[in-house]
Amino acid sequence: MKKLFKTAPLIIIALLVLISGCMPYKDAFKAPHPILPNSFGRSSADSADVASLSWRNYFGDPHLIALIDTALKNNQELNIVMQEIEVAKNEVRARKGEYLPFVNIGLGSGLEKEGLYTRKGAIDSQLSIKDGKPFPEPLGDVNVAALARWELDVWQKLRNAKRSAAMRYLSTIEGRNFLVTHLVAEIAEAYYELEALDNLLEIVEQNIEIQENALKVVRQQKDAAKVTQLAVNRFEAQLLNTRNLQYEIRQKITETENKINFLTGRYAGRVSRSSTSFLQEKIDSIQAGVPAQLLQNRPDIRQAEYELQAAKLDVKSARANFYPSVGIRAATGFQAFNPAFLLNPESILYNAAGDILAPFINRNAIKALYNTANAKQLQAVYRYEQTVLNAYVDVLNQLAKLENYSNSYQTKEKEVEILNHSVQIANSLFNSARADYAEVLLTQREALEARLDLIEVKLKLLQGKVNIYRALGGGWR
Repeated sequence: MKKLFKTAPLIIIALLVLISGCMPYKDAFKAPHPILPNSFGRSSADSADVASLSWRNYFGDPHLIALIDTALKNNQELNIVMQEIEVAKNEVRARKGEYLPFVNIGLGSGLEKEGLYTRKGAIDSQLSIKDGKPFPEPLGDVNVAALARWELDVWQKLRNAKRSAAMRYLSTIEGRNFLVTHLVAEIAEAYYELEALDNLLEIVEQNIEIQENALKVVRQQKDAAKVTQLAVNRFEAQLLNTRNLQYEIRQKITETENKINFLTGRYAGRVSRSSTSFLQEKIDSIQAGVPAQLLQNRPDIRQAEYELQAAKLDVKSARANFYPSVGIRAATGFQAFNPAFLLNPESILYNAAGDILAPFINRNAIKALYNTANAKQLQAVYRYEQTVLNAYVDVLNQLAKLENYSNSYQTKEKEVEILNHSVQIANSLFNSARADYAEVLLTQREALEARLDLIEVKLKLLQGKVNIYRALGGGWR
């Protein structure tokens, strides 16, 4: 009875430790709500979407396909992300190894000489081994042993950490896919911009030739006293202004070529392209599919989803820190003061022990880690919802862009046709003295601006074709 009374406080303390470690904590969980509309604002939804197409089939230009192929092999940013995937893969392996037993093999040796007039030295001097032989002096120590340590993952703390690392590994893969999608789109946009600049330069050069001929005619008329020097100066000033445009365009061509070369991981060089067919580039009707397909097609949405799952597992792992941890330790091997006796059966040693540890006092650090995990989980939920909403709005914008610029291009084509005809009329009237030079200059300027605008609208239309493909989640397959 007395013995039980003496041990009762120890039992009570042990129970308090276990109870305090097992205090329940409620997760601050918020379920995501990616409830998407049934369609992208159209009367009926498409059964298929262009995102399922390979970029090789979506972009028919062989020069553009070759550039994308080169970029996917040489782009430095993409190669950096590939190494991040390797880092994440190794993190999964490391987490997996933490909940398996650790076994180490050790080999050691040493030498020790105790003073004779110390307690331990005096005791050793009175000891002997078999046959009355005294202990050797100094005393050697040689050992070889295997040591095992294993933390039992009772609350699945370590397994959840491993699963979390696996989710983040999958997230890095989706991050790589997201980068590929943007890389394909960025190269396609730059390629179409380069073709547009070539066409702008060609139009400017054609107008320079037209204006040079007009200037010759005006000078001849001035010599014949039909017009004044003012008309000559106005025609010459317009010619100089048009000539100045070509230098700005050539600079943009150089910069765009260098941008493409950078994305493809190569040094400066001419970018092959087929600019002559720029205005004839067709844009087929776009199949946008249904919004729910974005959850599968968009890599950034799937990346956010994996990050959300990893955050949930992090909360579970952090919550397990409040519970007792169970560990087992064991060792076995040989130890002797002389290597000759090392493998003797009497030199065998072994030990085994188990322990249970639970937080009792000053658990603020554990609470802080748990609260941080909860906050990050909520962040992941909001980020996931934001990504889904952003993807939906992105598609809406690109669909509207395609529709509006398609109508704008048709209107601008008619305007260019009318103004080109007006230039011919103005020149004829001017040569027959039925119109003044101001009307000719104004008509030529309007025609030039309209043709340049037509190229700009066509570029925006082609960029819309690229961006709707990216927005729907195409390009990474």
